[in-house]
This record gives sequence, structure tokens and C-alpha cells, in this order.
Amino acid sequence: MSMFQRDPRAGAFLGGDRVSGQDIRDQNVMAAQTIANIVKSSLGPLGLDKMLVDNIGEVTISNDGATILSMLSVEHPAGRIFVDLAQKQDKEVGDGTTSVVIIAAELLRRANELVKAKIHPTTIITGYRLACREAVKFMQDQLSVKVELLGRDALLNVAKTSMASKIIGGDDDLFAPMAVDAMLAVKTVNSRGEVKYPVKAVNVLKAHGKSSRESLFVQGYALNCTVASQAMKTRITNAKIACLDIDLRKTRMQLGIQILVDDPEQLEEIRKREAEMTLERIRKILAAGANVVLTTKGIDDLALKEFVEAGAIAVRRCRKEDLRRIAKATGGQLVSSMANLEGDETFEASYLGTAEEVVQERISDDELILVKGTKVVNSASVILRGANDYMLDEMERALHDTLSVIKRTLESGSVVPGGGAVESALSIYLENFATTLGSREQLAIAEFASSLLVIPKTLAVNAAKDATDLVAKMRSYHNAAQNAPAGDPKKVLLRYGLDLLNGEVRDNVTAGVLEPTISKVRSLKSAFEAAVSLLRIDDAIQTVPEQQPERDGH
Repeated sequence: MSMFQRDPRAGAFLGGDRVSGQDIRDQNVMAAQTIANIVKSSLGPLGLDKMLVDNIGEVTISNDGATILSMLSVEHPAGRIFVDLAQKQDKEVGDGTTSVVIIAAELLRRANELVKAKIHPTTIITGYRLACREAVKFMQDQLSVKVELLGRDALLNVAKTSMASKIIGGDDDLFAPMAVDAMLAVKTVNSRGEVKYPVKAVNVLKAHGKSSRESLFVQGYALNCTVASQAMKTRITNAKIACLDIDLRKTRMQLGIQILVDDPEQLEEIRKREAEMTLERIRKILAAGANVVLTTKGIDDLALKEFVEAGAIAVRRCRKEDLRRIAKATGGQLVSSMANLEGDETFEASYLGTAEEVVQERISDDELILVKGTKVVNSASVILRGANDYMLDEMERALHDTLSVIKRTLESGSVVPGGGAVESALSIYLENFATTLGSREQLAIAEFASSLLVIPKTLAVNAAKDATDLVAKMRSYHNAAQNAPAGDPKKVLLRYGLDLLNGEVRDNVTAGVLEPTISKVRSLKSAFEAAVSLLRIDDAIQTVPEQQPERDGH
């Protein structure tokens, strides 16, 4: 009988399975460990990729923790919490999805050991919470470096660090500046005067062929469509752009409308009028000054003739998502119906967006339409090239991570050294902090401290280096740094992290291995919350669905 189990005499429990006390904790830890082990080997610059095949045989090759976990079908409820955890980290920070799962699983495992040693879960949770708070404070005060001091190089290095573990890591000299330029190009100031860098404003297009080194960065918004007719111009300067969500084909009457005609020539009139309606719409749009018309629906030949004669570009079947962004970037509006309040159809010039030029360019085998020099928000597009779909998908995921990391760095303005430096520093700091407490939480904080070391250890193991040796060396450096007085040259040792290529310890700020502080803070907090939410569980009850009596088919 374990200490924290409910009394078996507390009354009969009917229906369903019930696992309680230590058993359920062990199960949760097992589930967490299993999931962490799946992504463990993909952590870090020398991590390996996973190949996932879903039920219809679609293959995904990925290194991104969130992608891997979202593809798995996890049965165990505790395992699902971890999958959600990785996805939340992906949404909030964009990077660090693998490490957050590994830390959370380790925290949970260590907590379970403490519970076995007769320490109440509540005490452990309090200790963890304290440790988490102290860790965040220490990270922001001692470890973080302001980006302003390091300049643009800091952004490049943050981008390279994020890419290091991904498929584009080998070409980071090409992709890092590209990602940084793309993010700086989409800087916007919102109504409250905050500076924002929307990742969504960077449009990533994938085009087959060539090698990944041939990827391009384009100032402007690229659309993966072509002009509707070959007779149109392919370049228009001072473009006035109309974004429509209207069908510019001949309007047919709806089904089920009955018209009684007493003269066959009236039928002809009806047909003519049907064609006229569309043409009238187009003339209204062109009269408002539009010379580029983008629509999500179709345009038929009759309508194309009008556009060609007016010398305008028309593009059909664009993605609505793209048009929304173009409308936002050019200061136009996405018009879904031309009817106004009086019941007439009008198109006002204020709906039009402006751009310096709209051109159709040929890139590899595809024609793309580029909207350059947008007025309101600058937009940027990255056109990825690669050998096959899997590579392109993985490059896109990697680029998304990198862009998110740059965004976080720009918005929060501070970075911390990467390569396990933060985790080692925190583990030393928290161990020292634990000994200052004279209460039971001391044990929990010490465990929190040692579970952070799982990150540098895993990094070293994935790089085929001697983990124990490296981590010990790094900890001795960090210990020296934290015991040194304020002005001491030893303070620099705080920045020391792993150099996985050569298998030694080095100053990672000068080596340019950086991560945004906010990403580390968020991942610590999320890992702590996930571990605690599972630690609180001491009883799992699965209710059994009622058995339906089998009815005869007769």
C-alpha cells in the first residue's frame, strides 16, 4: 500500500478500469519517456531525421519535433499532453519543440523518483515552481545579451543556430541572410505603436528543380499563378490592383427560375443580357483605374477580351489567403461583392491597392507573378528550390522555424548563448539555490536542476561525443563563473557551451551560437507546466461504454 493511494475501503467503484497511486504515475512517466525518446535523437546540429509514413503511404521526412509528434497517433492520454506541448511551443515560439518535450519528460521522471522516496507530489510541485521562477529570473538577468550590442550579426547567428539542426544547416551562409532580410523587410508598426514582424507576411513558395543553393529572395509578394491570357502584358508599372472574390464568367441564371416568354427573340435578349452583366462589372472595375485584376474565381474568354483591350493583367484562381495578404500589403480591399447599399453595382477607386510594379517572371519551369514595391506593408517572398517534395517541405518547415526565431529575437531584443550553455548555467545556479532553502522543496529544486542537464547530454550523445566528460567540463566552467565576484574575467565563462563539431567547450556568444531568450523562457515554463499537470494525477478512471444488447436483424 503506497502512501498516497486512496483507501480501498472507500466504497465500491463500479464500471470501467481504474489505475491509481504509483501505478498511474509509472504509466505516465513511461508514456512521457517513450515520446521523448522518439524525438531525442533529432535534437541539435548533429541530430538525425525521422521518416514518417502515414496511413495512405504519404512520406514525411522531418527533424522538427512538433511535426514528428503531430504525425504520430498517440493512444496514451499522457502522451497526448506532450504532443500538444510540442505544438504549443511551435505556435508560440516556432523553435525548440524537441527540447521542450525532452525537458518535460525528464522533469516528470525525476519527480516520480521523488514520490517513490515518500515525498508528497504537492511539495515537488511547489519546489518545481520555485525553481522555474528563479531560473527565468536568472536567465533574464545574468545570461541574456542585448541584441543592440551585437548588431545584425546577432540576427544572422540566431538564424544559423536555428537552422543548424535542419536540412538547410549546411547552406546557412545563404539561408540565414535570406531569412533575416525577409523578416526585416516585413517590419510593421501597428496601431498601438508596437513594432511587429509578422511571419505570415513572408510568402514561401516551393519550386522544383536545381539545388537548394539556387533559392531566391524576392522583395515583393510572389503569386504562384500566371496571367489568364497570353495576349496580356507581363509587366505593369504603377499598378492599381483590384483583389476580387467574384466570378467573372458569364452569369447564368440559377436553376429553378422559370421565365415565360411569348416571343423567341426575347430568349436571345436574355442571353445577351447575361453576357452584358459580366462585361459591365469589368468595365466598372477598369473605369475605377484598375490595371491588375486578381480574382479567386474564374474569368472566361469573353471577359479576357475586355482586359486585353484595356491593357490590364488579369489573374484567375489565386488563393484567397494570398489575395488577403496582397490587399493588406497594397492598401486595397478584397471585394467579395460589388453590390452597394442602393442595390446597384459599383466599384470605387478606394478599393484598389497600389504597387510600383507587377511582373510575371519565369523561374525554373514555373511562371510567377511578383507584386513589387507594395505601398503599406513591405512583403517579401522566398522561393525555395530543391530536388524533391520531401526536401522542399522540410526546407519550408526549417525556414518557418528560423523566421519565427528571428521574429522573437527582434521583438524581445535579447539573446542567450546556445549549445547547452543556458541549461548548464541554470543547473549549477539552481543546485546552489536549493542548498539555501531549509525546507522540503530543496530536493525538488535539486532534481529540477539535474533534469536540465538532459539537454547538453543529449546534444553530446547525438554528436557522438563523450557526454559525461563534456558536461562535467562545462559544469566546472559554469561553477567557476558563478562563484566569481562581479568584475572578474571569469564571468565570461557563463557563456560557455558545447562545440559539437570539435567536441569541446567554448564561448558560444563569440562563436555565434545564440538563441532568443524568450524561446528558452517559454520552453522552460511550458515544460514545467506539462510535467506538473501529469504529476498531479494520482488516479485514472476509464469508463467503459455500456454494452448495447445485440438486436436481431429481423
